[in-house]
Amino acid sequence: MTPSTTVRILVVEDEDKLRRALQRGLEEEGYDVVAVEDGTLGLEYALAEDFDCLVLDLMLPGLDGMQILSELRAKGRSAPVLILTARGALEERVRGLDHGADDYLVKPFAWSELLARLRVCLRRRASGEATLLRAGRIDLDRVHRRLIREPRQVELTVRECELMEYLIRRLNQPVSREELAREVWRDPQTLQTNIIDVFVNALRKKLEKVGASGMIQTVRGVGYQLRD
Repeated sequence: MTPSTTVRILVVEDEDKLRRALQRGLEEEGYDVVAVEDGTLGLEYALAEDFDCLVLDLMLPGLDGMQILSELRAKGRSAPVLILTARGALEERVRGLDHGADDYLVKPFAWSELLARLRVCLRRRASGEATLLRAGRIDLDRVHRRLIREPRQVELTVRECELMEYLIRRLNQPVSREELAREVWRDPQTLQTNIIDVFVNALRKKLEKVGASGMIQTVRGVGYQLRD
């Protein structure tokens, strides 16, 4: 089904050929598209107008993509951001997600995958899910990325928030590292590093800060389990 033309997308990409192709292709899919080539101009558009999603390159003249992300999230703009980047290193992808991106694609990419990831970003925005998720002693504020156990609270990175949300939705159920790599990181190569364990340990420390230590337990031979 073709999306309504009221769905507005901002494309910020300095490579002229790719920017034109993205604009043309997305408009053919029925989206209303604004495409700019400069990071400073991209931020101005993103702050001045209401877009349903941003497709954002990282390497840009003016402000780079990381600066744009940080500024948007600091000003409370919650529109989903899909990063397009030639940087394929895991550290760069994690950094982009931690700066507030919702998803990423490494160039070169398949057009069908871009459309699929874009649809996922738009569904998240339109889902209207509850801001707070509860698990036993704690609440997760998905919008402001905070763990809350009154009167204490602690801020989370984007990835920590995604991980915590997934564990809450699987409360009291064992979750494998393979499942986390597939459903949270969306990258099987994550299993070749210890990045999942690093984020789980970081999340455990933040749970301790709000007085909820021991909620994430290791399940030997499986992975992890969040218990209420």
